[in-house]
Amino acid sequence: MRRSRRSLILACLLTAAITASGCAPSVPQEAVSTRAASPTATPSPTAVSTPAAQARWRPAGAPTTLATGLVAPWSIVALDTGGVLISERDSGTVRELTPGGELRTAGVVPGVVSGGESGLHGLASWRDQASGERWLYAYHGAADDNRVVRMPLLGDAGALSLGDAQTVFAGIRRANTHNGGRIAFGPDGLLYVSTGDAQNQDAAQDPDALGGKILRLTPEGAPAPGNPFGNAVWTLGHRNVQGLAWTADGEMWASEFGQNAWDELNHIVAGANYGWPVVEGEAGDARFTDPVVAWTTSEASPSGIAAVGDTVFVAGLRGERLWVVDITPSHAADPPTVGLEGQGRLRDVIAAPDGSLWLLTNNTDGRGTPRADDDVLISLPLAPAP
Repeated sequence: MRRSRRSLILACLLTAAITASGCAPSVPQEAVSTRAASPTATPSPTAVSTPAAQARWRPAGAPTTLATGLVAPWSIVALDTGGVLISERDSGTVRELTPGGELRTAGVVPGVVSGGESGLHGLASWRDQASGERWLYAYHGAADDNRVVRMPLLGDAGALSLGDAQTVFAGIRRANTHNGGRIAFGPDGLLYVSTGDAQNQDAAQDPDALGGKILRLTPEGAPAPGNPFGNAVWTLGHRNVQGLAWTADGEMWASEFGQNAWDELNHIVAGANYGWPVVEGEAGDARFTDPVVAWTTSEASPSGIAAVGDTVFVAGLRGERLWVVDITPSHAADPPTVGLEGQGRLRDVIAAPDGSLWLLTNNTDGRGTPRADDDVLISLPLAPAP
């Protein structure tokens, strides 16, 4: 029963990714507005997580396991043509979950050098509307830096492979910890890249340094038009951003690891300074933008985030729970609630094409307690909040 249920769900997700409708009640669809300058390239249909009417959402049922046996997974990406790709940090491998529910290797990103918290991190997909080419973008640790590369995505769902890698953006400082690594295409069709301070705290306050930032790039890797400092930097004053997402109104959100006191969920505004290393958590200092939510580090260690309607879902590593945060019309946040526990460390969460959430556990990364099937990809149904 369990396997047939999983196969049915995966077949449904494949259809959903192509038709934007699912087997479960789907999230209502509407256009997503943008709060950034127009790109030089046409936005990709895979650039935005499943858009939703402005509403608040809640987990609405038990999680279903879609894949098992992942090793230190880090990022999930759903493709517009169907299919699911997952990055594995330490090996540099990109795994495909086929419509039949099997895991296979789509390819290995060349030049990945793992160690400490570094390795293969975030994935994002993009389609060039002029040529029709599909690309898989990846953020990874290399021998001397962190960088973003892209590879042609070849084949059909169930038999995907990666073409030759092209470097998109390089020279981001790497270290044993604080490497950032989340990437995502925004509603404006531009590439957003999170970097950590890489143990050089002063870099976070320097608008000319790449560490401790959110960057905004064209798909080809140039600083995007309209960036506030005339370079690749979009925001500064970050310690280690791990999640990026946009609510239905087009506003941007990011999760961030604190040091010893406070983890953060931040409302991202071009040119804003989020305070690190001068402040951690809420400071009440007019020079800096305070987080909309601050957790103790034992409660969260927030990694990937997903936005559906007006709700942001935050995957917690050390906290081992999924936080549910409703965003108010003023872009503050109502008190967060817990949406899921009992899966161990949670590394990533995305809004799936069928209106559910997909989540990655991260119990095999050396800091968790692996269970027999770990790590796993699970599906969690959603419903509008009462």
